[in-house]
Amino acid sequence: MNRGALEKLSLQIAVIADTHDHFPNAVAQELVNANEIWHLGDVCRKATLQKIHRLGPPLTVILGNNDHFQTWPRELTLQRNGVSFRLIHIPPPDSIIGEVDFLLHGHTHIPRDETVEGIRILNPGAIGRANKGAPPSYAWLTVTPDGRVEWSIVRLK
Repeated sequence: MNRGALEKLSLQIAVIADTHDHFPNAVAQELVNANEIWHLGDVCRKATLQKIHRLGPPLTVILGNNDHFQTWPRELTLQRNGVSFRLIHIPPPDSIIGEVDFLLHGHTHIPRDETVEGIRILNPGAIGRANKGAPPSYAWLTVTPDGRVEWSIVRLK
């Protein structure tokens, strides 16, 4: 489907981060239904990335601090249905978030949904090693044709 057609539909974007070479089959079965997959860094091994690529939806990957020798961008700004999203691995200080509607990051391994100075900051948590008592998780980002955004965390068992 071309970009113009996608802009008229609600987009279901699977947001994952910090797989650290761990990508469960149960997650893979869910992500095949996404319109897009955004990975916010720390894929680590090429085999893990290939497994995600084979799911089919378009994949955007941001460079994480453990993604050695990769050529992915350190950050990327995307527009979907009139909404701007900055994708980055390590969250910047609040004072330099930038001019976007949403900042999505990984790195901390802890889910986040917080608004700072009018910018919503989201983290899907980590599929790989969870942190500080947070269970492994990923998220669904829904962007409606009129630009409304819904965010839901999926906790893994």
